[in-house]
Amino acid sequence: MKIENKKVYHDYEILDRIEAGIVLKGSEVKSIRDGKIVFKDAYAKVENGEIYIYNFYIAPYPSSFEKLDPLRKRKLLVKKNEIRRLERKVSEKGLTLVPISVYFNNKGLVKIELGVAKGKKIFDKRKELKEREIKRQIERKMKETGAK
Repeated sequence: MKIENKKVYHDYEILDRIEAGIVLKGSEVKSIRDGKIVFKDAYAKVENGEIYIYNFYIAPYPSSFEKLDPLRKRKLLVKKNEIRRLERKVSEKGLTLVPISVYFNNKGLVKIELGVAKGKKIFDKRKELKEREIKRQIERKMKETGAK
């Protein structure tokens, strides 16, 4: 099971990717299994040699006794040398850490894929949409003429 953040490819250009574990409570894991998460406005930040994710909404599980804040900051589990490398990259102007996807690995652990991203400008987004539309038109014409 993999939950993708589709908006990230529209808003950002992904320069690098990294896989991280995430510290969660039991009821949060159940909510993720049900797919009740929202990536909107989520980002990660390096603080005191550790990485935390902010604005990552995990819906409260209905039958849970423990009431957790759905938007609380959560610690990400990454090796120290990776954290230092990411900290150097993010310190560059205009780069940020954004969640790309959340999934369960083959051992049943929740993993989050982060990307070092650079924000796209409006004209970049328009250019990408235009190129995609031209590509679709070419494919349609080739299909109509029977060429492959």
